Amino acid sequence: QLQASGGGLVQDGGSLRLSCTVSGRTASTYVKGWFRQAPGKEREFVAAFRRRGGTSTYYSDYVKGRFAISVDNAKNSVDLQMNSLKPEDTAVYYCATTFRGLITSQVRSPSEYEFWGQGTLVTVSS
Repeated sequence: QLQASGGGLVQDGGSLRLSCTVSGRTASTYVKGWFRQAPGKEREFVAAFRRRGGTSTYYSDYVKGRFAISVDNAKNSVDLQMNSLKPEDTAVYYCATTFRGLITSQVRSPSEYEFWGQGTLVTVSS
C-alpha cells in the first residue's frame, strides 16, 4: 500500500526527489513520514507530515534546511525533496504511515508506524 521511488546515485551537493504513493486505507492516515537506514545502522527518522487540525512538518537535525516533505492529496503521495546531499545521506529511504494519532514526541519514532514501503536506495558519491 506504500510504494517508494526516486532513489539513485547522485554526487555530493546534488538533489533527488523521492516519492511515495499511498493507496488503499493508508491514503487517509494523518501522519506520513520518511525514515532511512544506512548499512550497519539503525533506522532513523528523516521527516514527517502530520495533519491534525492544521498541518505540521518535522525534520531531523541532520536534514533540516536541506530536505522538504510535502503531501499531494490529489496524487495520494508523500514526497521528499532532498537538496545539498552529502555522502552521509547515503541510505535506504523508507516511507511509512500509521492510523494512530501521534503526538509530537512520537512522530520521530519508527516503532509508532504500522505501514512501511519497500525502501528506495539513495547513494551520494563524494
